[in-house]
Amino acid sequence: MKVLVAVKRVVDYNVKVRPKSDGSDVDINNVKMSINPFCEIAVEEAIRLKEAGVAEEIIAVSIGGAQVQEQIRTALALGADRGIHVQTEDSLEPLEIARLLKSILDKEEPTLVITGKQSIDGDNNQTGQMLAALAGIPQGTFASEITIEGDHISVIREVDGGLQTVKLSLPAVVTTDLRLNEPRYASLPNIMKAKKKPLDVFTPEELGVELSNHIDLVEVEPPPDRQAGIKVDDVDALVDKLKNEAKVI
Repeated sequence: MKVLVAVKRVVDYNVKVRPKSDGSDVDINNVKMSINPFCEIAVEEAIRLKEAGVAEEIIAVSIGGAQVQEQIRTALALGADRGIHVQTEDSLEPLEIARLLKSILDKEEPTLVITGKQSIDGDNNQTGQMLAALAGIPQGTFASEITIEGDHISVIREVDGGLQTVKLSLPAVVTTDLRLNEPRYASLPNIMKAKKKPLDVFTPEELGVELSNHIDLVEVEPPPDRQAGIKVDDVDALVDKLKNEAKVI
């Protein structure tokens, strides 16, 4: 089984994000960048499939400028076998990312594609679903547990009502939720080995994809500061505040 894993370069989740002074975008100058946390979970799950003898090869793919090779190398250090970098300086929306991933899928013909359910920057939760639709293959989103059963995959999904189990025929797309696994750390020897693992670079033109975004970023601004709470003396005062000031009852 060949597993394709998508990884995205994002601002590290420990960093407090700030907009640029002109409000045109998020300021990422001198900011620590990392693999999107949900993508780390996707990489970890692919590695576990390989360790269990289910997967034979793991391919990590990322889209963006030259800097994303850092995140691909991290995925290689964690256990991926080779990387693919689709090089573009454009800021892409989920549909264009899905189209590029579809071209890689056609090229590599993996049995399973694993992506994070969403990225912590755009927070769109769309790419995996769009990729499955473009490729015409089944999808199992918000996965908290997956099991390979011959030429099928069983996915336990986290939904509003609890847990839902779906059985998909392979090839398929799976998007990972938080409780699927706990990602490992890359060891120093594996980080050194990752530098020698193959990494292919393609442009969108070489993949036959013409990019055309449909969304314009108008402005980025921080959320308003939360007002401080107040203390009330008794229940009657609380009810009065909720009724007459907050107007929620």
